[in-house]
Amino acid sequence: MTSAAATAAAIRAGRTTAAAVAEAALADIAARDGRTNAFTAVTAARARAEAAAVDAALAAGRDPGPLAGVPYAVKNLFDLEGLATLAGAKIEREAKPAARDAALVRRLRDAGAVCLGALNMDEYAYGFTTENSHDGPCRNPHDLTRIAGGSSGGSGAAVGAGLVPLSIGSDTNGSIRVPSSLCGIFGLKPTYGRLSRAGSYPFVGSLDHLGPFARDVTDLALAYDVLQGADPDDPAQQWRAEEPVSGVLGEGVAGLRIAVAGGHFARNGHREAFAAVAAVARALDATRVVEIPHAAEARAAAFLITMAEGGHLHMPDLRTRPDDFDPGTRDRFLAGALLPAHWVQQAQRVRAIFRAAAARVFDEVDVLVAPATPYVATPIGQDMIEVDGERIPVRPNLGIYTQPISCIGLPVIAAPIADPATIGTPGGLPIGVQLIAAPWREDVLFRVAAALERAGVCAAPTPRS
Repeated sequence: MTSAAATAAAIRAGRTTAAAVAEAALADIAARDGRTNAFTAVTAARARAEAAAVDAALAAGRDPGPLAGVPYAVKNLFDLEGLATLAGAKIEREAKPAARDAALVRRLRDAGAVCLGALNMDEYAYGFTTENSHDGPCRNPHDLTRIAGGSSGGSGAAVGAGLVPLSIGSDTNGSIRVPSSLCGIFGLKPTYGRLSRAGSYPFVGSLDHLGPFARDVTDLALAYDVLQGADPDDPAQQWRAEEPVSGVLGEGVAGLRIAVAGGHFARNGHREAFAAVAAVARALDATRVVEIPHAAEARAAAFLITMAEGGHLHMPDLRTRPDDFDPGTRDRFLAGALLPAHWVQQAQRVRAIFRAAAARVFDEVDVLVAPATPYVATPIGQDMIEVDGERIPVRPNLGIYTQPISCIGLPVIAAPIADPATIGTPGGLPIGVQLIAAPWREDVLFRVAAALERAGVCAAPTPRS
């Protein structure tokens, strides 16, 4: 799959058409997605109509937008007009088709992008593996026997496999960053409130973020730029105008204060997670190690807040049709609904303490480098893994480094190691790092990610499946 930037340029220059690009992408999905199981719906008629509109605009001398004819797909918790919004759940298959597109889908459409369909995910976004009991597991494009990560596994796998150059997903506790790391691509979790969530199925209102995936930094920046904008339909949005980040990619890292996250972020993982951080730190000449106090407690707080808010949201269906949930999802929601109120209140206090501690760190540092996942993709169906001589559950611990950060809404780019074999990952499987900044400083993250890409340290490895 050609990059989004190159595809749009070729269509604008008349070297190809949006219709031809769409047909090739649809054929590729038909031929290859049976292996990855990234798509839950392919919107062929819509794609052809949107591609035709792009070609007609160009023929008439009109600008179709910066993503002219670029294929993309969305996690199936985004509303797509005419489709039921599944949110990975059996129950939602009974829902009426969406009457209009989600806000971010409209932004992509208005920029000329062409929607190819909806993507697999964990049920109600509650998971880190996308082993969906209703749609089947999403498979990692680098090893089809392994997970793609979650809950936005289909979004990560579709881009990682080269089926689409762009996708969008959601991140509550790490659901963009975990698939990005395991599938070897770039993903952005922006500042909480930066991008509109209108028209997306909620999970945890105080933690939910939406963002894009791409195979390179230029494409990630193009997508992020067109997704921005104020939206009164999302009452939680706190959008602030900024210059397009596409314009800062060449600025480099001179003058930026970059450090490695220590403490919680330097424990509880396999060797390859820390080797990835070390490789990035060397490339950035980042020798300082900084600890954000109370990170482990913030992760625990995120667990409690997630369980409580998620359980409350789904209580009507938990009461009347519990057997229609995936058993694991159902049991976590039920446990959350039964949490004592004072536990949740205490979790919110811990969240505030951690937010204040992080703010003090970012008074002295512009970007922190941390692991994205504690290990590479595990085999589908594996429940336990050994870390530091102790057997621990695979699923909840995939978010050990992502949960504290989303708990306080900081912006993060997940960046893949270009050649995972050089840092000794098992079987050369992908793994990535988190680049973390203060709220509203996505611009510095893009500068650092672009510099790492130019240096050949971070890039999407070629899928092997």
